[in-house]
Amino acid sequence: MPSKYRPQILGWIGDLDKGTQYITGADDRLLYANDNYCAFIRKIKSDQIFYLFISLISIIGLTFYIFFYFYFVVNLEPGVDNDEKIIDIVLLLGTITCFFALYLMIPECYQNLFTRRGSPIIFNRKTGKVYVNESYFFNFKSLRNPLTFLHPNKKRIKEYDWAYLQGVVVHNFSNYSLNTTILMVCKPHTHKTIDHILLDPLRIGVGSYMVWGWVNNFMCCNDLINLNAGKYKSEQEIQFKKEIIKGQGWPEWMVEAFNATSQEELAEIKQKYNVKP
Repeated sequence: MPSKYRPQILGWIGDLDKGTQYITGADDRLLYANDNYCAFIRKIKSDQIFYLFISLISIIGLTFYIFFYFYFVVNLEPGVDNDEKIIDIVLLLGTITCFFALYLMIPECYQNLFTRRGSPIIFNRKTGKVYVNESYFFNFKSLRNPLTFLHPNKKRIKEYDWAYLQGVVVHNFSNYSLNTTILMVCKPHTHKTIDHILLDPLRIGVGSYMVWGWVNNFMCCNDLINLNAGKYKSEQEIQFKKEIIKGQGWPEWMVEAFNATSQEELAEIKQKYNVKP
C-alpha cells in the first residue's frame, strides 16, 4: 500500500500515525525538555564527521576522474577505429555519471560541514509549533538549483504547525538497512507535501521510531514521559540555550517563543518583534 502523502518519497516504508501508541524511551537524541518545549539533536558528532569524510573523499575522486577525462580528450587524437570509439563513449558516460554524483555529494558535504551543534529541532506543545534552524542542505531534497551550491552557508529558519507535519519512514537502500524518519510538511487539510524536515536520520530497525514516539507522547502531554531524560535537565534551560542555541542565528522572537504557553502569548511575542505572518 503506497503512502497517502504526495508526492511519495523514494524508499518509503510506511506512514506514521500520531498518538501515544509507539515505543518510546529516554533517547540519546533528546537534548532538553521542560513543560513547554523539547529539543532533539538530529546529527550526532560521530555521524557528522564520518559522512563528511566520505563525501569529501567522493568529491575528490569524482573531480579527479573528470579532470582525467578532459585531459584525455584534449591530449589524445580522436578515435578512428571501433575500439577507440567505444572507449570514448564509456569515458563520456562515466564523466556524465560523475557530474551527477557530484550534484548529489556536494549538498551532502555541505550538510555535514555546516551543521552546527546537531541542528536541534524544537517542539512546543502549548502552542503546537515546531521550529528549525538548519543548513539549507539539511533536508531530504535531491533536486536543487546548482546556483545554491555557491552559498554553502545558506540556512532556513522556519516555524511550522505540528498539525500539518506528518511522519514517514524511509530506508537508504544500503546493506545496513538504516531507516530515516521524515516529517512531511503538508498543505493544510490535505495530503499534498510542500516541504520535508529530517527528524531522525539513519537508525537501525525499531530505533528509527523512538524519537517519533517520544515527540508524540510529548505533544499529547502524556505524563509518562520523563522530562529529565535529556542531556540537560529541565532546570538547566539557561545552560541549554547558552551552549546549544546562542550564537547560531536563532531569531530573538523564536527563542522567546520556545516557552510560549498559548497562541495568545505567541501572538504577543510576534507583535513585540514585528514578525510578519
